[in-house]
Amino acid sequence: MELSFLRPLYERPGPWCSVYLDASRDTQDARPALDLRWRALAGQLADQGADPETVAALDRTVRGHDPLTGDYGLAAFAADGRVLLAEYLSAPPAKDLATYGPLPHTMPLVAQRGEEVAWVRVLADRSGADVVAVSAGGVPRRAHVRGRESYQLRRVKPGGWSQSRYQRAATEAWHRNAGDAAAATAELAERVGAEVVVLAGDVRATGVLAAQLPRKWQDRMVRTDAGARTGGADPAAMEDVTVQTVAEVADRRIRETLDRFGVQEDVGAGLAAVVSALRRNQVDTMLIVDDPSSTDELWVGPQPTDIAADPEQLATAAVDRPRRVRADAALLRALVGTGAALTVLGRDEAPDLTDGVGAVLRYVDAGTPGREPA
Repeated sequence: MELSFLRPLYERPGPWCSVYLDASRDTQDARPALDLRWRALAGQLADQGADPETVAALDRTVRGHDPLTGDYGLAAFAADGRVLLAEYLSAPPAKDLATYGPLPHTMPLVAQRGEEVAWVRVLADRSGADVVAVSAGGVPRRAHVRGRESYQLRRVKPGGWSQSRYQRAATEAWHRNAGDAAAATAELAERVGAEVVVLAGDVRATGVLAAQLPRKWQDRMVRTDAGARTGGADPAAMEDVTVQTVAEVADRRIRETLDRFGVQEDVGAGLAAVVSALRRNQVDTMLIVDDPSSTDELWVGPQPTDIAADPEQLATAAVDRPRRVRADAALLRALVGTGAALTVLGRDEAPDLTDGVGAVLRYVDAGTPGREPA
């Protein structure tokens, strides 16, 4: 998982208010229930010492957000009277949560986001296509392509000397329309950095469109005859194909990261080793088992790489007044600050991971903890 979307949270000092709450509007009493939940969280922030201006900024965000249908959640992070990041959650959080501390509590957000995969889905027929692209951050982009050609889109059999001319006109029209759709697809795929292109709809139209896509996108393409552009068509089958394909890519990415970690033969395994590697800017990708109940803590200074299990380690590095924070909060700040990635794992995906944390390293040298001496 790429974490640059969190960078605004670490570009200014705290303290930070972090809020997660169920904002679902699926019942008649949803708004009063949301008000009650939010008042409880606001009270918790005040009890923890949060300033009124920052709580008021969160109040405006929570009460003023555009509601979605069904079950969903909100995550919001604020400091110094401003909300710096607010995101919808695709499902309510496991429990409502409000914390106030030196660093934002971002682990629940990244855990719920999971391994994000940018994708493009194309629903095509012989007259054009509807294209939707979703970035790794979940931002959708859409294009409706109406082909330039509308003449003779079906290959008819009028008979006589003109039959071949009609058929050629139909084929040329399909190709031109498919070319327009392919261009729009490639543009959106490039813009979001797509790892998956799902091509659905009319079988002949998708075949012509696929042939006109650049090789880069053909290699990432999955074709299906699910879905149709006709009014009232059920999109469920097409949605299922998209979800399954994206999940397979995410699973493959996780397996590849675990394989890279395994090749290191225990180098970069465990909290102490990961903290040391982060201080030295060695981490390419950190693996962590999501554990909301964890009470592990670390010490931090003003810089992302000011991170240690013992405050004395920071004192020797001339860090004044180190602060003790949640371990996952300190780790995430260090990852963002060093441009490293994150892979969040379930307990069953890495049952033997030391301390529930490890790192795939950018390099290994003589100072790397756990490396066997030459």
